[in-house]
Amino acid sequence: MATLLAPQTRPHAAGSPALSRLGPNWYAAVMGTAITGNAAAALPIDLPGRLALAEAVWTLSLLLLAVLLAARAVHLVRHREQARRTLLEDPSAAVFYGCPPMALLAVGYGALAVGGPVVGERAGLALDALLWGAGTLYAVAVAAGLPYLMITRHRLSALEANPTWLLPVVAPMVAAALGPALVPHLPEGVARQALLYGCVAMFGASLLATLVLLPVVFGGLVHNKLPAVALTPSLFLVLGPFGQSTTAVHQFADAVPLALPAAGEQGAAVARGLAEVYGVAVMGFALLWLAVALVANLRALRAGMPFAMTWWAFTFPVGTLVTGTAALARHTGFGGFTGLAVALWLLLFTAWAVAAGRTLAGLRAGRLL
Repeated sequence: MATLLAPQTRPHAAGSPALSRLGPNWYAAVMGTAITGNAAAALPIDLPGRLALAEAVWTLSLLLLAVLLAARAVHLVRHREQARRTLLEDPSAAVFYGCPPMALLAVGYGALAVGGPVVGERAGLALDALLWGAGTLYAVAVAAGLPYLMITRHRLSALEANPTWLLPVVAPMVAAALGPALVPHLPEGVARQALLYGCVAMFGASLLATLVLLPVVFGGLVHNKLPAVALTPSLFLVLGPFGQSTTAVHQFADAVPLALPAAGEQGAAVARGLAEVYGVAVMGFALLWLAVALVANLRALRAGMPFAMTWWAFTFPVGTLVTGTAALARHTGFGGFTGLAVALWLLLFTAWAVAAGRTLAGLRAGRLL
């Protein structure tokens, strides 16, 4: 766990493998960068420079993903046995295998939503289709595989549960929320229906798995607190399923007229109404938990919480709140949601800038790898 979370105080000794500490948690940096750009594009208000910033940040996320994929490939070749032991014998590190599929999905969606001017519209669509397909398969495998290992192999105590346990089961929700964007690009009929139904199925699987885990996580937090101050940012991870599920139901509502034309205008209206009711209720809880997470992290910072890769937990979950509230603003027309979306994005951008800056400084100083 220390190799994934705790800041390193010394550079590597001479001759030590350069990528030996490059774990799957590093994909959180890609996730946070991608959603910062994607969320900027989703804002229901046209701020000056908004789209240019979205394109620039998404391009950075694409480059980061390419570099990280190559580096992790080298890591897995050079340190195959270490990676195997991490997955099978270190449950506190294995849960971070939920990050790679979400990174693929977020960058892929950005290619379609904002990447057109950068890579071209056709290339953006092809890239999204490729990364969504790969990310979805990866997400489902992780969402099933990690709980299987928790049940059959990992030595765990429910009294020590923490929010990182949610990472594997949230990944299918990201796939569910971002898949409907591909519906208009599929042939009419069965293909569109299959994609929408598949996304709804992943939504249900992820939501129910989250609802099963959340009481365990909260019980662990109440009983055992957080085992290390560096884990305090992980409290933000609880926001992810709620912001992403709100985004998902609104994406489903937009896709219904295209994928299920037999539903007619009445069916589309019902889907939008359900999305609005669900979204408002869930975002209410998300904002409540956001307050808890903010206060807890301010307290930890005052106590001297050092920088660790867990600081990237400040980004992606907040980004899902931005896309969720932006969808609510778009469907309801209520200005309060517009203002909330902008405020949350400003929080997201600040968190991303801080996490990115501290990560870059740590890499330059040799404290992270």
